[in-house]
Amino acid sequence: MALAVRDEGSKVNSNINVTPMVDVMLVLLIIFMVITPMVQNKVNVDLTKSVDATPMPDAEHEDSVVVAVTRDGHVYLGANQIASGDLGPKVTDMLQNKTNKEVYLRADMRSNYGS
Repeated sequence: MALAVRDEGSKVNSNINVTPMVDVMLVLLIIFMVITPMVQNKVNVDLTKSVDATPMPDAEHEDSVVVAVTRDGHVYLGANQIASGDLGPKVTDMLQNKTNKEVYLRADMRSNYGS
C-alpha cells in the first residue's frame, strides 16, 4: 500500500490581486468628482482679476458672512437670494453674536457697482 503525498504548499499563490481595489478607488474618485461641486455653498460669480490680490482664508469658513452680487444685480447672502433692502438687517442679525465682525463681498466683474 503506497502513501499518497500531498504537496499543497507548493501550490499557494502569494500574489496580491489589486484589481478589486483599483475598481473601488475609481468608483470613489468618480463619486467625489460628482459630489464636490454640489457641496459648495457659493454663488458662481466671475471675480475681477487683480494684480496684487490679498488672500482671505477666513472667507472660506462655514460660518463666515459672504455677500455675493451677480452680473444681473441679484444679491445673495450665503447661498440664499435676498432683496437688497433686506441685506442690512440680515447681516446685522448674523454678526450679532460673532466676535469676528467681517463681511466678505464677492461681486461679478460685470455687475453694476453703482446700484
